[in-house]
Amino acid sequence: MPEYANYLDGIVHEPTQTDGDGVDLTVAEIYEVTDPGRVDFGGGELEAAASEPRECEKRSPDDEYGWWSLDPGTYLVEYNESIPGDDLRFTVQTREALLERGASHPTLHVVSLPRVPLSIGGAGISVKENARISTIVDADPA
Repeated sequence: MPEYANYLDGIVHEPTQTDGDGVDLTVAEIYEVTDPGRVDFGGGELEAAASEPRECEKRSPDDEYGWWSLDPGTYLVEYNESIPGDDLRFTVQTREALLERGASHPTLHVVSLPRVPLSIGGAGISVKENARISTIVDADPA
C-alpha cells in the first residue's frame, strides 16, 4: 500500500484505491458552473463562481450507485477523500482510464483537495459515483 493513503481521510475502498503506484481519488459530487466568478489583480474583488450539483441517475432501481451523464464542457469535481493535515504537498494527476475517454483535469500540487475542474471533450462521458478519476503520484514536504 502506498504510504500516501495514511495521509487521507474518506478512502472508499483502500485495497482498490492503493493497488498501483499511487492512491486513486474518487468522485463524490460533480458540479456545473452556473454563473461566472471574478478574479482581479489584488484579490479585493475576488468572487466565487456559482455552481450547482449535477444529478446522477441510477440505471436500475436495484443499483447502489448512480451515473452522471456529462456533455462536453468543464465541470467541478469534489472528491470523497480529503487531506486533514498540511505536512505534505501532493501531486495529483488524471487517471489514464479517464484520459483515454476524452476527459482530463490539470495536474495539481496541493496540501488540500479543492474542487477540481474536469474538462470533457468529444461526445461526453458517463461517470459513476465513486469512480476513480485521479491518482496521487507523489508527495513532498509542504
